[in-house]
Order: sequence, then C-alpha cells, then structure tokens
Amino acid sequence: MAEIFVDSLYDAVLDCLKVIPILFLAYLLVAYLSHDHSRKFSRFLSKNKKTSVLYASFLGCIPQCGFSSVIADLYSQTKVSLGTLFAVFIATSDEAIPLMLTNSDSILYMLLMIGIKVVLALFWGYSIDAVVDLIKKIKTKKTASKETLAETAHEHSQSEEVQSGEIAESHTEQKHLEHSHKHHHTCGHIHTDECDEHCGHEKSCCADNIFLDAYYHTFEITIYIFVATFILNFLISYADFAGVDIVTKILTDNIYIQILVASLIGLIPNCAASVLLVELFTANSLGFPALIAGLTACAGVGMVILWTKNRKKPIQNLLILIGQFVIGVLSGLFLTIFF
Repeated sequence: MAEIFVDSLYDAVLDCLKVIPILFLAYLLVAYLSHDHSRKFSRFLSKNKKTSVLYASFLGCIPQCGFSSVIADLYSQTKVSLGTLFAVFIATSDEAIPLMLTNSDSILYMLLMIGIKVVLALFWGYSIDAVVDLIKKIKTKKTASKETLAETAHEHSQSEEVQSGEIAESHTEQKHLEHSHKHHHTCGHIHTDECDEHCGHEKSCCADNIFLDAYYHTFEITIYIFVATFILNFLISYADFAGVDIVTKILTDNIYIQILVASLIGLIPNCAASVLLVELFTANSLGFPALIAGLTACAGVGMVILWTKNRKKPIQNLLILIGQFVIGVLSGLFLTIFF
C-alpha cells in the first residue's frame, strides 16, 4: 500500500510539472490582454463568438489540457460563451498527440484525428451558441409581450383616474418644479461622485505585475490538478490488476459498445484517459470511431476546473458533463459511416 501511495504521489507530481509551463504561458497571455483597462480581451471573447469558437477549436489541439483549463476558468467568469467552452473541450486530446507521434504507424491517424476534432469543435461550438442565442431571443420576446400586455391593462384601468386628477397633478408638479429651480440656484454647487479605487474584481485580477497574476492562477489550478491526479492515479494503481484487460473484455468487437465505453473513459479528468484510449487503439482493441468518441469527450482537467470554479452552478456543470458525453457518442456514431 505504501509503495502504491508513493508511486501515485510521484506520478501526480510529474503530471503537474508537465502541465505547469503550458498553464503559466496560457494565463500569462490572458493576464497580458485582460490587464488592459478597457478589457478588450474579455469583450472580444464574449462578443465575437465566431472568432472565439474558432480560436478555442485550434487552441484545444495543443497537447496537454492547459487551454481547456484556462477557458473553463474564463467560462466560470462568464467571459466566454458556452459554445467556446465546448469547442475547446472537444478539440482537447491531452496526451494523445505526443503518444501517437511516437508510433510511426499512428501518425497518419493522428493528423486525421486532429482535423476531425477541429471540425467537430467548430460544428458543435457554433451550433450550441446558435441554440443558446435562439433560446435567449424566445425568452426575451415572451418577456416583452407579457410586459406590454401588463402595461396596456394598467394604462386602461388607470386612464379615468389620470384624466380626473390631471389638473390637480399638473398644479402640484408646477409647484415642485418652481421649488427645485430655486434650490438649484441657491445651492450653486456641482455634485459629482468620487471614483472608487476598488475595481470589485479578485485580488489577482488587479495585480500590477502580469507575471504574478499568471503565477497566482497557475498555482491555484495546479493544486486542483495535483489532488485530482493523485486520487485517480492511486485508484488506478490500486486496481492495476483490473486495468486494460478488463476494459478490453468489456469493449469486445462491437463498435457501438466501444463508442459508449470510450466516451465514458474520456470523461475521466486525467491524462490517463487519453493514454488508455491511444494504447487500446494501437493494440487494435479499439476502432478509430471509438477513439475519436473518447478523445472528443476528453477535456483533461478542464472539467475539474469547471466544477471547481463554477461550483455555485452544479446543475449547469452536470449538464455540460452529460453534453460532453453525448457529443462524444454522437460523433463516434457518425464516423462509423466512413470507418
């Protein structure tokens, strides 16, 4: 047991050391852009959905899961759209690309995988944003219609009272205006509100040094990654005898079962998920559509960051998790037409 604990701790430290440079560079870029007082970067991500989904689809292709973590953090702050979040999650492959590069027979599949995942990220990202916008428009129209009907009914019911008291109200208003006019001249001052020095954001957001800002975010996220990775590594090591062999038996030769199981494996918030999927694929135990399904559902530790940073909205996080699984399954099923 002690040996398993030490090995799991060692692996967790190594995993964190691998992801820290990417996280720091990503947060450094975000800090550099977001420290502009006009907050052009935040407005750009929130308003320009076409470009934000596009950038997220390509940023997710970068090995590791640094950008999925960063964008999950930004989503929890409502700085990026839901489609952007899904786009980076779908495009993320974690350790799959480096592993497939080490095998010359898998390089062609790796390039094909990257292209397919970018297309899937773009499709689902734009589709989700379009649906969200449509729902918002429908809600806005319904709200506006209800308010209009309420105002019309109120105006109709009050019309007689308004007409009967019009003269008295006008006389009272005239007196009030005269009083206000005199007060304006007797006061003689121009009242202005003093600017508050506090910006109302988190302390790290307001750091003058962008390197300290990036360091703060990277350190915080690394702690979450370390805890999650250690627990998963410990469980996997403890049940090492029931690892790949049982998974292989469960997968069988049925491509549809493979897609379901691979999508579930992809939801594991750890690089072990992508490693296991690639190993199964290179061992011819997993079909290419199932590999894409699993890696499409794989968001790395980005899902952990979403649940951590967006913890006040657990129902929303659960729906995103289910949506990620469903997208992985649907994408895999679609690819069975061609593979």
